Amino acid sequence: MGRPRSTRVQAHLGSQQVAKVVYGSIIGLALVVALEAHPPSSAGVVVLLLGTAVAVGLAEVYSEVVGIETSRRRKVTRGEWAHLLEEAGAVAFGVAFPAAFFGLAALHVLEQGTAFSVAKWSGLGLIGFYGFWAARFSGKPPHHALLRGVLVALVGAGLVLLKSLVH
Repeated sequence: MGRPRSTRVQAHLGSQQVAKVVYGSIIGLALVVALEAHPPSSAGVVVLLLGTAVAVGLAEVYSEVVGIETSRRRKVTRGEWAHLLEEAGAVAFGVAFPAAFFGLAALHVLEQGTAFSVAKWSGLGLIGFYGFWAARFSGKPPHHALLRGVLVALVGAGLVLLKSLVH
């Protein structure tokens, strides 16, 4: 049936996919913040987030392929392709994650304004969560890790606030 959830989470937190999910989450958060000023329909936000996830995932793969082929002067191996696609999937997941909230809004389970709020807060929470665990895994005590997670989330919140003040 697979590994228990806690083991899967620990394996994920110990993988390079964390960096890719965080990268994608930042892109998704930026898109959500940009769309909030003049939002399309909730279904339109879903399409934009999913389309951006695919585009960024493909850009991730393409840039890595070009990097490998130019720096190593050879074609990408089958094993490298599998790794690149896995990493691109992690980036795409991070970008697309907020689409779930707008899908619920399109189904009239949430109001669109609520979907924007939940998407922003969950993005900030995810970034803070990963900041916390990065600090813990690098040997910081829990209170330092918590501070780091909060500070990273606050930087993201500051960017959201700046965007709302500028627009």
